[in-house]
Amino acid sequence: MNLFNTTGILYIIPTPIGNLSDITYRAVETLKNVDLIAAENIYHTNILLQHYNVKNILISLNKNNEKKQSHYVIKKLKEGKKVGLVSDAGTPVINDPGYLLVKQCCSLNIKIIPLPGPCAAITALSASGISTNRFCYEGFLPSKKKVRCDLLKSLKKETRTIIFYESKYRIIQSIKDIIEKIDENRYLVIAREITKKWEYIYGAKANKMLSWIKEDKNRCNKGEIVIIIDGFKELKNKDISEKAINTLKILRNFLSLKQSVLITSKIHEIKKNNLYQYATKKEDK
Repeated sequence: MNLFNTTGILYIIPTPIGNLSDITYRAVETLKNVDLIAAENIYHTNILLQHYNVKNILISLNKNNEKKQSHYVIKKLKEGKKVGLVSDAGTPVINDPGYLLVKQCCSLNIKIIPLPGPCAAITALSASGISTNRFCYEGFLPSKKKVRCDLLKSLKKETRTIIFYESKYRIIQSIKDIIEKIDENRYLVIAREITKKWEYIYGAKANKMLSWIKEDKNRCNKGEIVIIIDGFKELKNKDISEKAINTLKILRNFLSLKQSVLITSKIHEIKKNNLYQYATKKEDK
């Protein structure tokens, strides 16, 4: 039984995110053998094709013409053509054009073959030292401050590892917002220029990360940046003694939460952040 309505095939072909050597043999062969390639940027893709001596027909499919070009590609697929979909870098459709085309192919039962390959978020996560068994990918942080802060606030108690993309222009402000809306002591990792000459992966608590970036403007002056945030860790009541809890309750009758936590942490030699997390959790109820 044939599950598909046509003999045409859409190939989703990941391309290198920096280092041109990061492409599979299968991807190169597919680029050679498809009838045409739908590329986010024809000039950019041509550089890759020339590097691997691939000669093929290129058409543009980007965020500005995706709707129109998707119709054209669907027409070719219905004619039985094989089409390759590529973005500027990494896996197409993941924060790149192509979703509308893929959605139409699915609704029309046109066969789609996705190839495995580079993805900046997964590459950075694998080397972050932060838990990888459960994570959520949130794409680019919103450019508008209020929207960005609202999103970060909503993720404050997300227990999974959180992955964002960010630009060099907003990285400092975004770290400030993470400090304000999530936690200045939350551990995070920044991965910049993955697979390229100036690649680095650096981890620290949010407040220390901000200081580290400010120390040298060259640390985040180019390239796409991946931010990986450690998930929220639920504090267990047994980690805080009954005496400390009683002290905190008494102080809260006279002082602010911040002052009460600070004094209690010093009296009972408890980490301020742990005590603050416990206190805010109680007061939220």
